[in-house]
Amino acid sequence: LSALEYDLYCEVRDSIGEQVVRIQETAKAIAHLDVLASLACVAQSNDYVRPSINTKGVIDIQGGRHPVVEKMNNNQMFIDNDTYLDNKNHRISIITGPNMAGKSALLRQTALITLMAQMGSFVPADSARIGLVDKIFTRVGASDNISLGESTFMVEMTEASDILNNVTPRSLVLFDELCAGTDPDEGAALAISILDRLRQDGIRTMATTHYSEIKLYALSTTGVENACCEFS
Repeated sequence: LSALEYDLYCEVRDSIGEQVVRIQETAKAIAHLDVLASLACVAQSNDYVRPSINTKGVIDIQGGRHPVVEKMNNNQMFIDNDTYLDNKNHRISIITGPNMAGKSALLRQTALITLMAQMGSFVPADSARIGLVDKIFTRVGASDNISLGESTFMVEMTEASDILNNVTPRSLVLFDELCAGTDPDEGAALAISILDRLRQDGIRTMATTHYSEIKLYALSTTGVENACCEFS
């Protein structure tokens, strides 16, 4: 009986082995269909729109929403936001406003909408024109690596340096509270230097800040704009 079972097993195994390429191709097609069906279901149930993709570098999001925050925040209506960036007159957007006003959420939703659009998904917005990006760089949150002698500020500067050394004119850069972990005068000077390097290279950048010096920089520099998040 055991020998018969083994013979039958080998027969089934060999039969399947002969069709392995066809089975793999079928599995890939089903997986592709599953992804598209899932994206379509999410888009329909959450009122997403089809974005348009461009190669001009323009990111124009009207009525954008954070796809996760709006689902988690069931008891409160998510207030939508507009975002406009390009490689010319709107290269850098400085986001100011009080704590808990939504500055970080705006940065993250811009990154998510851009990523969703490029992966073929509809997006949470009233309308969206997304200029292709090759990389999305973020410097968000506070962390340290004390065991290796790296303070929170050192980690931040290392990550900022990595961004500056790897961005291209088609990248999108997001800084949350840039250079906030050091002396205010030093932090403002460093932040302005980093932002001005990105501005000169035409890199689409969004940065949140509480530094008044950066607000003044935005008001006096071509290609840099100041936007404000407020409580509603």
